[in-house]
Amino acid sequence: MIKPILGSGLSSLAMCLPLVAAAESLVATRAIAAQSVLSAEDMALVDAVIPGALGDPALAVGLQTRRAIYPGRPILERDLGPPVLVGRNARVQLRYLRGGLEIAAEGRALDKGGAGEVIRVMSLGSKTVVSGRVMADGTVRLGDDTCAGC
Repeated sequence: MIKPILGSGLSSLAMCLPLVAAAESLVATRAIAAQSVLSAEDMALVDAVIPGALGDPALAVGLQTRRAIYPGRPILERDLGPPVLVGRNARVQLRYLRGGLEIAAEGRALDKGGAGEVIRVMSLGSKTVVSGRVMADGTVRLGDDTCAGC
């Protein structure tokens, strides 16, 4: 912030003063195991700016940890993701929908994934590896918008 110096008679002279923004960061209140779904009791806000840490509990509640988080350690955005609905090597239902056409097949997940994530799946019938988006019901939808690693 630039603040003019008063009473100096110099109207064009300015002084730069640093501003400290008050911010809060989320930290774990207990040891949280990997693959745990977070609740409000798992975290607390601290008066500190921690790079990469979330600042709003609402952004973390309901997400799943990708690694263990220890008490007092920051809860980082990169360590969270949607809860896993499809585990690696699990059998899944593949669905392809286009216009009035619907094709269903069985597959085996080559990756784990939560709702909305794109994973690779091997079709059990053809042994072809395809990419699909995990749906909220645990099925994997194939189509134009599902490309892993594109």
